[in-house]
Amino acid sequence: MSILVTGGAGYVGSHTVAELVQKGEDVVVIDNLSTGHRNAVLNEWAIPFYQCDIHDTARVMKVMTDHHVDSVVHFAASSLVAESVHDPLKYYANNLGGTRALLDAMVSCDVASIVLSSTAAVYGSPRRVPISEDANKEPLNPYGETKLAIERMLSYAQQAYGISSVSLRYFNAAGAHPTLPIGEDHRPESHLIPIILQVVLGQRDEILIYGDDYETRDGTCIRDYIHVCDLASAHYLAVSHLREGNTGSYAFNLGNGSGFSVREVIDCVRAISEHPVPALVAPRRAGDPAQLVGDASLAQSVLGWKPTRKDLTQIVADAWRWHRTHPDGYQG
Repeated sequence: MSILVTGGAGYVGSHTVAELVQKGEDVVVIDNLSTGHRNAVLNEWAIPFYQCDIHDTARVMKVMTDHHVDSVVHFAASSLVAESVHDPLKYYANNLGGTRALLDAMVSCDVASIVLSSTAAVYGSPRRVPISEDANKEPLNPYGETKLAIERMLSYAQQAYGISSVSLRYFNAAGAHPTLPIGEDHRPESHLIPIILQVVLGQRDEILIYGDDYETRDGTCIRDYIHVCDLASAHYLAVSHLREGNTGSYAFNLGNGSGFSVREVIDCVRAISEHPVPALVAPRRAGDPAQLVGDASLAQSVLGWKPTRKDLTQIVADAWRWHRTHPDGYQG
């Protein structure tokens, strides 16, 4: 039996593929390469790779049948918050419509378990921190709305078709694999750490700090950064949880349980790279909560997951290693 990874050429997807391979799993990858990178699925893994859109139900069904797929790990989605506000129909079509097509294929091929790459954006602006899974779900943008709708669709699919699911709501993915040549390469880049590293590499003049008057320890926003390899291990544990016969629809937060401010991240990059990083304060962005920190105790107790790379210095060092050796990402 094998695991189908949709969007396996993306950032978290490629690291999860690496984790699954290192755990001895048979893996097959589907990615339409609209944002993913073929080189992120290393040739040395000899993994079957299909450049395919998950809307193509007939082809997805053939892949599932040919490779005896029994589990799906689902990353394929559009994921830029700002873009989702400007083009919400794209997000409903790609995220919700794509997952619906994927579930059609799973029902037809009797594939009964799926792990969803979800997001802390389903919570919106939290009323209390750290955020637990039972917090109010009030997304602030179409991206978060579509992920929440997918989670609910999975719950109904479990009731109707017996497809069990785990939705993993993660906070700020960061870092890169410590030994393999895979890392973060988004175009455009929207994550804080790689944007700061672009300043170090001379690809930007300065980093903008959007607001320094929040009610936080230094006035800048605080976010929960989770190493991408820790995220990858959670996906493996989630697949194992479902394979062990646990039926239902589960949702777990993935985070470190502590946060770092924008200024703290900038200072850490300065220390690791030994490079000055000019920073300018800009007006607040609409919809930016002061703090987003996750309570991941449920994932720890149910899945046995525990992040092992919690230190910001290690997260930044791994990211810097990748960006220093791949200044143009996978195009270099």
